[in-house]
Amino acid sequence: MPAPSTPVVHLELHTGDLRGARDFYAGLCGWPSERIQAGDGSYVALDLGGLGGGMVECGTQRPLWLPYVEVPEIAGATDRARRLGASVLLDAREGPAGWRSVVSTPAGGEIAFWQQKR
Repeated sequence: MPAPSTPVVHLELHTGDLRGARDFYAGLCGWPSERIQAGDGSYVALDLGGLGGGMVECGTQRPLWLPYVEVPEIAGATDRARRLGASVLLDAREGPAGWRSVVSTPAGGEIAFWQQKR
């Protein structure tokens, strides 16, 4: 199979119980983690064996895994998703390493777009 043109580059768990999730996945999958202080909250970086990963504690009503797909241009990817019927949950936002946006697809899933700074 050919490589995807928009590869998944990061997988992030949004949860209301960061400690419980970290302990569960460390016990189940053996994923090493590192706690990182980020602004007002905290973040756990995960080593998923070649894929970047992490866990963030937030006020979500249900935990969910959010895949990040690398795109060449964040605004274009977000606009294309909107034209295809997605709802934009987080418009393109700049961070220290790049830009991200999050959309909810008409089929009910959520996906994040990632454009790395070069």
